[in-house]
Amino acid sequence: MGIVKTARLIYEYIRHDEEEKIKEVKRAIDGVDLDIEDGSFTAILGHNGSGKSTLAKHINGLLLPTEGTVWVGEMDTKDDDHIWDVRKTAGMVFQNPDNQIIGNIVEEDVGFGPENIGISTEEIWKRVDESLKAVGMTAYRKQSPNKLSGGQKQRVAIAGVMAMRPRCIILDEPTAMLDPNGRKEVIRTIRQLNRSEGITVLLITHYMEEAIDADRIVVMDDGRIVMDGRPKEIFAGVKELKAYGLDVPQVTELAFQLKEAGMPLPDGILGREELMKELLPLL
Repeated sequence: MGIVKTARLIYEYIRHDEEEKIKEVKRAIDGVDLDIEDGSFTAILGHNGSGKSTLAKHINGLLLPTEGTVWVGEMDTKDDDHIWDVRKTAGMVFQNPDNQIIGNIVEEDVGFGPENIGISTEEIWKRVDESLKAVGMTAYRKQSPNKLSGGQKQRVAIAGVMAMRPRCIILDEPTAMLDPNGRKEVIRTIRQLNRSEGITVLLITHYMEEAIDADRIVVMDDGRIVMDGRPKEIFAGVKELKAYGLDVPQVTELAFQLKEAGMPLPDGILGREELMKELLPLL
C-alpha cells in the first residue's frame, strides 16, 4: 500500500433546513479508489466541482468519508486516536496563503506548527532553518509576511508545513491567486522538494502546465476518476480532456492542431523543445 490510499470512497454534502431535516444531498466523491506511491509527484486535475478539493480534504482528515476508507501512512483517517498523526504525515497547503500565515515575522510563522506539537525549542529553530532554506526564503526570515509577494507568501506557507516534517504535502490549487511569476516560483519549489527531499506531492490544480512534470496525473469529473496515467498518456487525449471541460498545455494544443491539419506528429507532445525536434525534419 502507498502512503495514501482510498477504497470505494464516497462523500456526500448534506444540507438541512431550519428544522434540521435533510433538504439536499449532493455526492461530491463517488466511489474513488486511489493509491499514491511514497515519494511520487501526482497532479490531480478537474474542472470546478469535479471533487478534487473534496478529495484533498479527506487525505488531511479535514473531511471524513460518508462511505469507504482513506488511509494515510496506513492510518485510517476515521480513527480519532490517530487524526493528529494523519495531519503530521500529510500536511496541507491551501489556495490563499493569507489564510494559513498567522505570524508577524516569517521565521515565527514557520515555527508555529512545530511549537504546537511540543517540539523542543532547539529542534524548532533547526526545522525553521532547514524549511526556509528548502523553499529559498532564508533571506526573508526577519521580514513581515505582509511585505511579501503572493508567491513568496505561498512559499512561507509551504515552509510552515515542511517544518512539521510531513511525508506528504497536499497543495490545493496553491497558485490560483498568484500572477504568472508567483506561479512559477511555487511550482519550482514544489518540484525541488519532491526531487531533493523525497516528499510525496499531491498537487490539485486546474493549470495544465503545472502538471507536465508530474510522475502521474489523475483526472476527476463528477466525483469520479476518469483518467489516470503519465502526463504524456493523459495529454495525448486532447479531445477526451476537452470533453471533461479541461484545456491542455499550449504546446500540446498547437501540436494537436498541426496534426489535425495533416502533419505527421505524435500524440502527447508536452514541451517546445519536443515539438521543435518533431517539426524540424518536416520543414
